[in-house]
Amino acid sequence: MSDVKLTVGERSYTVSCADGQEQHVEHLAGMVDAKLKAMGGNLTANEAKNLLFAALMLADEVDEAGKKAPVEAAPAAANTDAGQGDAIAARLERLATAFENAASALEGGPAAS
Repeated sequence: MSDVKLTVGERSYTVSCADGQEQHVEHLAGMVDAKLKAMGGNLTANEAKNLLFAALMLADEVDEAGKKAPVEAAPAAANTDAGQGDAIAARLERLATAFENAASALEGGPAAS
């Protein structure tokens, strides 16, 4: 496990991630930060709520993108789609862990692994 220092909503957080995933987690935090800025948000007394809304907006975009993805009728495509689904699920799990870590940091609790 590696620790990554992230800045979201003009605040710094240290989160844990799998080795080699540091840049990806930094990229995801940048997406969350961009959503917060688009909401006109800086982190205030409603920090966890603002992070939740940003996460929900990003999750909605991922969900919509998945619905718009072309579906192939070929049987071989089913195996490819399943592999892509697994990759998306793994990315969402890493994202959820990063959000849990950020929420824990906001609440003063221990980071998730």
